[in-house]
Amino acid sequence: MYYLKAETSFDAAHFLAQYEGKCRNIHGHHWIVQLRVCGETLQDSTQENGMLVDFSQLKGDLKAMVEPLDHTLIYEAGTLHTRTHNALTEDGFSLTEIPFRPTAENFAKYFFDCAAALGYCVSEATVYETPNNCASYIGEKG
Repeated sequence: MYYLKAETSFDAAHFLAQYEGKCRNIHGHHWIVQLRVCGETLQDSTQENGMLVDFSQLKGDLKAMVEPLDHTLIYEAGTLHTRTHNALTEDGFSLTEIPFRPTAENFAKYFFDCAAALGYCVSEATVYETPNNCASYIGEKG
């Protein structure tokens, strides 16, 4: 089995609604996203001969996944009051609503699923929210 790993990062704020602790407050991270893809055979086309996946394509696709989250306030749907949302928007802040609690664990699964939807055979997605703390989601082929 061949494996490739690509990495990118983004900076964003989030908060964990109904959390008892400091993470209930808006705070930011330098999120690092690592994606590991796998396959049993290498390509034999002229351009990609001897490659599992062209690194430039993998890196570009990963960057496109994180770009909408960069320099935004990421929040779970239903956790911002309408007044708060409107005030932040009126003041020009970038907000990104997602359908899940914005934890490293949920982001790992999210990026795994996004890459799989693009046709990659994903074995693992890892998301660091600090240099020493990360969460991974490993697929069946992991």
